[in-house]
Amino acid sequence: MHKAQIPNPALRELSQLVGEWKTVGTHPSLPNKTLTGKSSFSWIEGGAFLRWYSEMDEDGFPAGIAIFGSDDATGAQFMLYFDERKISRKYEVAIDNNVVRWWRNTPDFSQRYSLTITDNGKTIISKGELCDDGTTWKSDLNQTFTRIE
Repeated sequence: MHKAQIPNPALRELSQLVGEWKTVGTHPSLPNKTLTGKSSFSWIEGGAFLRWYSEMDEDGFPAGIAIFGSDDATGAQFMLYFDERKISRKYEVAIDNNVVRWWRNTPDFSQRYSLTITDNGKTIISKGELCDDGTTWKSDLNQTFTRIE
C-alpha cells in the first residue's frame, strides 16, 4: 500500500453516496419513457478519490466513469468524467449536507446537476439541466437512485 492511499478529508461528505444504486429516470428527448439503469460509488486508492460508475439500460445513453477529487489549496472539489463516446468533461462540485451539486460552464454546452440525498441515505433525487445556447437552461436527465441493500 502506498502511503498516500488514505481518506481525503475534503471528500468525506461524499461518503453518503458510497454503495450500489438502481436508477429510474426521465429525459426530455424520450417523453413518456421511463429509463432504468444502475450506478455505483466507491472509494479508490484508500479513500483518496471517489469513483462513480453509471449506466442506463436504454440505447443512446452512454455508460460513464467519474472520479471525484479536491484541491486543498483552494478548497475546491471537482469531478472528471469520461464515457463510452470518448467524451471527457471536468465539473466543479459543491457539497452542502445532503445535497451534492456539479456543474460545468462552457459557451456551447453547459450542464448542472443536483443530487438530494433523502430517506436516511436510501434515496437520491437528481435533477439535471443543460444550456446549449449560452442563456437558456432546459431540463436534462432526472433520476431517482434507490440504494441496493
